[in-house]
Amino acid sequence: QVQLVESGGGLVQAGESLRLSCAASGSIFRIYTMGWYRQAPGNERELVATSTRDGTTNYADSVKGRFTISRDNAKNTVYLQMNSLKPEDTAVYYCSMTLQRILLSKTTYDYWGQGTQVTVSS
Repeated sequence: QVQLVESGGGLVQAGESLRLSCAASGSIFRIYTMGWYRQAPGNERELVATSTRDGTTNYADSVKGRFTISRDNAKNTVYLQMNSLKPEDTAVYYCSMTLQRILLSKTTYDYWGQGTQVTVSS
């Protein structure tokens, strides 16, 4: 099986920074897309940022210029550097990965982490 474990959430004041990490473990041959999503109370889960294996990144308009997604393929890990945090960034942040589990099968699977709380006070 595959597990994604997130870390780095917490309580910060507006304008401060946090760095989230998400490490995948288990039966993994290759990870294609890594991403971060978030869900605030009463809202649907929304995309924050994604990173493909060829280096292409994509960001929600609300975080462009403040958040940076990066990845370490050797460590099966994705990061989200969050700067200039705002109260509206408060949410549970989830990492997601699309991966191929074994060499002989090109089937890809989507996995999610358990979520980490980010709270930004004004």
